Amino acid sequence: MERLFIITGADGHLGGTLVRLLRRRKASVRGLVLPGHMPPAGDGVAYFQGDVRDRESLRPLFADIPAGTAVYLIHTAGIVDISGEVLPLVRAVNVDGTKNILALCREYAVERLVYVSSVHAIPEGDKAQVLHEIRRFDPDAVVGGYAKTKAEATQAVLDAAAEGLDAVVVHPSGILGPYDRTGNHMVQLVSDYLQGKLPACVTGGYDFVDVRDVALGCLLAAEKGRAGECYILSNRHYEIRELLGILRSVAGGRRLPVLPMWMARAAAPGLQWVARLRKQRPLYTKYSLYTLRSNDKFSHDKATAELGYRPRDLVQTLRDTAAWLRRKETPADGS
Repeated sequence: MERLFIITGADGHLGGTLVRLLRRRKASVRGLVLPGHMPPAGDGVAYFQGDVRDRESLRPLFADIPAGTAVYLIHTAGIVDISGEVLPLVRAVNVDGTKNILALCREYAVERLVYVSSVHAIPEGDKAQVLHEIRRFDPDAVVGGYAKTKAEATQAVLDAAAEGLDAVVVHPSGILGPYDRTGNHMVQLVSDYLQGKLPACVTGGYDFVDVRDVALGCLLAAEKGRAGECYILSNRHYEIRELLGILRSVAGGRRLPVLPMWMARAAAPGLQWVARLRKQRPLYTKYSLYTLRSNDKFSHDKATAELGYRPRDLVQTLRDTAAWLRRKETPADGS
């Protein structure tokens, strides 16, 4: 049976990486991008402009699919927000947009849906507790607007699976890696460091994973995952200063002072104010600093055992990210 992959958020960091991987496999791919965000032609992918908040704008994605084709939809489209509040736009995209995708998957008899949730949808529990996949998701059990919207959307996907939709959920941890053109916060941190714009780093850290490993994990979930199940796609904990130390060793740069968390928290409102004046996104907010001190002991044992998921060491990730950023920032004529 012929297979067609539909990737929402195909111009995003993860979505674009998935498209790259599928192109290398010579798979048939349709990608959803936001209006006005059309990628360059010639990569063999059929791109459609639409907004997950508008169900009717998504119908062209499903039009004229040859009979007998098995459609696999990987829903990566979403807004990652570190403000800490449940912003109306974030909820509309992350929750209502996912519900629109669920309705269309039923209507067009999609073979399998892979929903990209987040580890933030999983309650932290005790700081010493190792976090595994859970069966039910509650927005009130997690902290921060982004986490709440991902928890609500994840439960909607699992409810649809219980009603018969073939759906699998993956939970990536903090994504990092090359090919980002949409403002991934951690890629921004790497870029700022390499350009000498990062004045200091903070104590704390998180579980960071290569975007290419998450993309492969999504495809493994599409191929091997059990319907109605969740799979954590994590790596391991890295302190921010450890991450920058690796980056310094593979790409150069200067040693930075390390701010204690209390000082970073005190400075965060001022940094957000300056960022607003400059019409930039702040690198650190009260919520992102909270995250750097939260429980991130995520176990990917289930994904490894059932899917064959094996994340790489971040040394290679940072080396490749630095190389990609430098190629991106170098003019084509070399001047």
